[in-house]
Amino acid sequence: MSIEAINEQLLRAIGVGVALLDRQTLQFGFRNDTFNDWFSNEDQPGQLQLLFPELDVDALRESLTNNGRYTSEIRFKKKRRTLVIALDFTAADEDVLVLVCQNITRIKELESMIDSYSMMVERNTREIKREKEQVEKLLLNIMPRSVYEEYKTFGVVTPQLYNPVSVLMLDFVGFTDMVASQDPSVTVTELNDIYSAFDRIGEQFGCERIKTIGDAYITVAGLPDPTPDHAKAIANTAIRFVRYLTRRNLSHPHQWRCRIGLSSGSVVGSVVGIQKYVYDIFGPAVNLASRLQEFSEPMEISVQNDVAAVLKDQFDLENLGPRVIRGFSEQDVWRLSDST
Repeated sequence: MSIEAINEQLLRAIGVGVALLDRQTLQFGFRNDTFNDWFSNEDQPGQLQLLFPELDVDALRESLTNNGRYTSEIRFKKKRRTLVIALDFTAADEDVLVLVCQNITRIKELESMIDSYSMMVERNTREIKREKEQVEKLLLNIMPRSVYEEYKTFGVVTPQLYNPVSVLMLDFVGFTDMVASQDPSVTVTELNDIYSAFDRIGEQFGCERIKTIGDAYITVAGLPDPTPDHAKAIANTAIRFVRYLTRRNLSHPHQWRCRIGLSSGSVVGSVVGIQKYVYDIFGPAVNLASRLQEFSEPMEISVQNDVAAVLKDQFDLENLGPRVIRGFSEQDVWRLSDST
């Protein structure tokens, strides 16, 4: 077997189409069987421009003159499949131009698959990031950031004793009757608006909302970071809660009236539960604030005696006299008023 025949068989085996052209006229002088298999038709055009009408011949000639080489790609249909062929022109000498063609259809398909996969991964990454941000936002709504960071890092939260802090317990008057007599969706919407406003007010004074239980709202000053003037912060928050509801009731048909209790002392904060976990606080200050709230008239704020002693020089306080507080010793209860 001749060297030419061996080379021809090798070229056919590796699926490379080869053609020789006249460099000046771009007429085909030789085409191997692979080349003919790809580009054969009834007409068998003998000139490059006729076989590849989309080829930029001017760019081809300029590149051959400058570099002696030119590469391009073409697409065409063969047996209902689109083939992508890479064209590599090389100037052998002044008269002969060698054209080597390689089928890169599979490579292009793989590139397209990789691009699609990359887009899918990028889209999934964005969705995961968005879901992570939503989860983080939800967790930050039920626990302080420092507690969330501990939970995220270690998977558990160590119970912490906070002493002293000031606790605000708020409860709405007639909430049960309101729920029974009004459209539930309206009640929930209004309650959500009110709690959102409370959150913004509390944030202004460094208070951390702990939780809501129906119509009960609990927020704390001095947790998780110690605050020297926690009593003052919780008092300002309570006054502005009442002020907000008073102004809101002037322009809304549904009248929301609250009772508030304020106390200071120690609490323990931790995440409770396994599947439906929630951050909560326990301790004397929480229980006392709940009891004091029961002594309040609608739109009034009842204050523990020790808290009143701290606030008396800065706030308008009225001594309501000694009261027997369930679970606690008898002590004076004070009414905190808005002096504005």
